[in-house]
Amino acid sequence: MKVVVIGGTGLIGSKLVAGLGEQGHEAVPAAPSTGVDTLTGEGLAEVLEGAAVLVDVSNSPSFEDDAVLEFFRTSTANLLKAGADAGVGHHVALSVVGTERLQQSGYFRAKQAQEELIKASGLPYSIVHATQFFEFAKGIAAAATDGDTVRLSAAKIQPIRSDDVAAAVGRTAVGAPVNGVVEVAGPEVFGLDELVRTALAGTDDPRTVVTDPGARYFGAELAESTLLPGPGARLAEARFADWLAGQR
Repeated sequence: MKVVVIGGTGLIGSKLVAGLGEQGHEAVPAAPSTGVDTLTGEGLAEVLEGAAVLVDVSNSPSFEDDAVLEFFRTSTANLLKAGADAGVGHHVALSVVGTERLQQSGYFRAKQAQEELIKASGLPYSIVHATQFFEFAKGIAAAATDGDTVRLSAAKIQPIRSDDVAAAVGRTAVGAPVNGVVEVAGPEVFGLDELVRTALAGTDDPRTVVTDPGARYFGAELAESTLLPGPGARLAEARFADWLAGQR
């Protein structure tokens, strides 16, 4: 089947396109670099012609509160309209475990707005909620760094390898629409501070991680289980230590 992957040149999108192609599907990457702009709608009608599935793994170029909200609202509205016009039978979007619990953060308010637009569209859909990627541990550190100190809470997190996220999105895309949310996570639970401390040590990063119960996560306060998936989540097998060892 033809699957159009919005954001198909990024970390998850490129892995998804490759995986679907290996399974014999016609996976088409769509991004500004391929002539598709979801904010203006340019190229959408052309790339979606004959598509059975539209998968949105795109992200905002800016994480500033107003800009990220405008991106997800505009982009999602354009994708839903173009998908409906093209007769696409399945709209799939990648989002984040805990989005509805992280509404103090402008980024997660924007992701929630994206999800609500999809749910209200009347189109067959599936939303994949993934926990944080192994690859983003340093991004979490960067957002929480002051000088040489990284301040993070000990809230629990169950991170997942990006390859496994792409595989989960691929399985969802070629399956029947669930008209709901599918959760995926890694096999291990860490403290957020512990995860980042391990990631920095494993790459010889000299910054010090300080456990701070009041530290915010991209602007949001965290309870112990805010970032954890529910009991029905599908768990991948790749472990963080094994992945980290391969990064040296």
